[in-house]
Amino acid sequence: MLTRRTFLASAAAAAVIPVSSVPPKKPNIVFILCDDLGYGDLGCYGSSIRTPNIDRLAAEGVRFTNLDSADPVCSPSRAALLTGRYPTRVGVPRVFFPQDEDGLNLDETTLANVAKGQGYKTACFGKWHLGCPDAYLPTNRGFDHYFGIPYSNDMHPRPLLEGTQVVEETAALETLTQRYTEHAVQFIRESAGAPFFLYLPHTFPHIPLAASDRFRGKSAQGLYGDVVEELDWSVGEVLQELKRHGLERDTLVMFSSDNGPWYQGSPGKLRGRKTTTYEGGVREPFIARWPGRIPAGRVTDAVASLLDVFPTVTRLIGGTLPAKPLDGIDIWPVLTGTRKSIEREALLYFDNWDLQCARWNNWKLHVARHNSSTYSAAPAGGRHNFVLPRPELYNLALDPEESYDVAPSHPEIVAQIQERIAKLLAGFPEPVQHAYAESKARPVDPATPIGARPRPATN
Repeated sequence: MLTRRTFLASAAAAAVIPVSSVPPKKPNIVFILCDDLGYGDLGCYGSSIRTPNIDRLAAEGVRFTNLDSADPVCSPSRAALLTGRYPTRVGVPRVFFPQDEDGLNLDETTLANVAKGQGYKTACFGKWHLGCPDAYLPTNRGFDHYFGIPYSNDMHPRPLLEGTQVVEETAALETLTQRYTEHAVQFIRESAGAPFFLYLPHTFPHIPLAASDRFRGKSAQGLYGDVVEELDWSVGEVLQELKRHGLERDTLVMFSSDNGPWYQGSPGKLRGRKTTTYEGGVREPFIARWPGRIPAGRVTDAVASLLDVFPTVTRLIGGTLPAKPLDGIDIWPVLTGTRKSIEREALLYFDNWDLQCARWNNWKLHVARHNSSTYSAAPAGGRHNFVLPRPELYNLALDPEESYDVAPSHPEIVAQIQERIAKLLAGFPEPVQHAYAESKARPVDPATPIGARPRPATN
């Protein structure tokens, strides 16, 4: 019989005895990142390209329709992913080139650093693009293993590295997807007994395109389709290896892209492409699967960013957040479906040091724009950022194509977002504030084409 005395004794004991003497198992983390994959390039996002493995990943997890990459080009978006901080805060405002002697600031904490501190085995197989001097390469940024090319495949020289050593003077492009995948599968096999973080940043579908003999000429969409279908095969191989070792229910798998499509590929119905801060340049496919933890078959329109991966994963693996302020937020409640959305500060869209747009909930305000949409299209006078004489406001819930400027009918929203921009920029590094001041001071020549529409797809 339960008396008041025995109840109080039991309650006191429960207060000092943990619910379980066995700590919860830390999840494995797999993040697969494509290069220049468009929002409209996957079957589950409306493409006719065959992507059954990625589509299955989405069917078994959650698919996002409103995730942005934090930047329209590759080095900055990768910095955002691995640090949870805007690339303009961490020394990566632009794309790095082979001759550059710097990279992601050495005093920044990467997700691999956090995972390694929690006893994880860590590996990066693929394109790095956050600095190529030895001190900036993955094996000095928290990764135990690295195999890949240090920057984009259109840059030269194009070495293939193992750790910091060159193992192939000029990487054979048609073998890269296969070799990255082989390394990833081997890493999973050898790490099955311990928690691991696998970062698999593919080289493709960045141009120049290349596919192995097994996939070349097999799709109905030309070489671009061949490349995407081989990437889908790679995802299938990773998922199969997890299943082979009984790790599916112990592993959070995420899939995304670093920015929108360049000259090939599809942004879906979105306006813009890579290098522009229209949605086609920054909105990315994003899928997350963790059987038993993330309900299957969900689609969410919650506003999210690659910035959110760092704080979300850090919390899941029991890591400690760095002292420096993060710009991403923990979106675990959205992943699990316990929350439809999470209130957050406005998301800023940069291109180099230059602020271009801010998104607050479903409102997106364009405040500035470059006078050309690509680096190669810059006029003789140079590529400059101009603050728009009249900011453009788009309701992305109703108009994801950014076709109808509703600023004249919503001056109060324009004012609110501008206030948020001013407050946020006050906490950014001096080059950001200086660049914005220069943009505001630069007179707009009516004959200057500001923000020319990007070149259409060729496939």
